[in-house]
Amino acid sequence: MNAPIGVIDSGVGGLTVAKAIMELLPNETIYYIGDTARCPYGPRTKQEVRTFTWQMAKALEKMNVKMLVIACNTATAVALESLQKHMPFPVLGVINAGARAAIKKTKRNEIVVLATEGTVKSAAYEQAIYSLSTKAKVIPLACPTFVPLVESGEYEGQFSYDLVANGLKPLEEERFDTVILGCTHYPILQKQIEAAVGKGVHVLSSAEETARDAEAILAFNNQLRKDTSPPEHKFFASGSVPIFRSIAERWLEQEHLDIHRIKF
Repeated sequence: MNAPIGVIDSGVGGLTVAKAIMELLPNETIYYIGDTARCPYGPRTKQEVRTFTWQMAKALEKMNVKMLVIACNTATAVALESLQKHMPFPVLGVINAGARAAIKKTKRNEIVVLATEGTVKSAAYEQAIYSLSTKAKVIPLACPTFVPLVESGEYEGQFSYDLVANGLKPLEEERFDTVILGCTHYPILQKQIEAAVGKGVHVLSSAEETARDAEAILAFNNQLRKDTSPPEHKFFASGSVPIFRSIAERWLEQEHLDIHRIKF
């Protein structure tokens, strides 16, 4: 089936998931919406996040996508179930995938979840992890400065290392062997986070596990793209296209991306 896979996020963070899907399923077409004008979602109310997520999902429904990936943990926490009930195609979130990746990797069952304020308040990761292992100890930490850092494009250089280290100071007294990057913006800061938590700690993104989920569902539904012509990805940003382009082309290591402004 040659229809595209839809990917939505509060901003550029979901590009980490889009990139994982592109690498695992290079034949598939991605239509991506980043709500950069209203990012970050973490401090917003549940109702706001639910409304914004539905607006993006409906926009992609009109573009005839065959699957929707909510590549935003905050949006997954508040909107996944309602979208799964009402959309005419499979809808995936990133939280269960991240929880599975952590349980596979941890040796001591001591897991830190770095996330936005909204995701931390929802306790969605704790629920997902405890459903997989009752032995797990989960340490959630909200990192409100990380998303604005990534969205600004200023995430390279010493300033970013200092800001991340400062954001992770509350973990200095904690014991853990695994960190879940519970926001899809955070893998863009993976080097900085790894430097701050030190060696011997696994720092995991949900992106690869989410991509594997997408592949399994499409294969089961016999919906994998069979056309061997190069996929024509499309990207939509509700805010600045030049800023989105700069980050997207750097992160995806591609030039001349097809990027449009979208209004809600």
